Amino acid sequence: MDIEKIAKEIVDSAIKVHRQLGPGLLESAYQTCLAYELTQRGLNVACELTLPIRYDGHEIESGYRIDMLVENCIIIENKVVDQITPVHEAQLLTYLKLKGCWLGFLINWNVTKIKDGIKRYVSGPKPTSH
Repeated sequence: MDIEKIAKEIVDSAIKVHRQLGPGLLESAYQTCLAYELTQRGLNVACELTLPIRYDGHEIESGYRIDMLVENCIIIENKVVDQITPVHEAQLLTYLKLKGCWLGFLINWNVTKIKDGIKRYVSGPKPTSH
């Protein structure tokens, strides 16, 4: 499936989940429901994926975990915060770089309108295929 089609499914699924749940729940509740919705749409989703750092030719466990990896090409970081900060953005961009992914979404579920809580980030040039 084309990366942009996968991205559209992610945004549509986040909208559906937020419409049903609204703001005010824990991050884990949104993540579980979003993963369910994406798998119902036929997408492969991995949650809480360990992300080691490669240093000096070795993989080092660093405690980093990707909230969600969809179709092994798009990273989703879920937040329930008053406001997205530069630290949250840096976290996602670092994960994109370490995992070698081009596209990621930072979703803040603690908003009245989910369109205000979805931010799309890219790292590097767009791949020809995922």
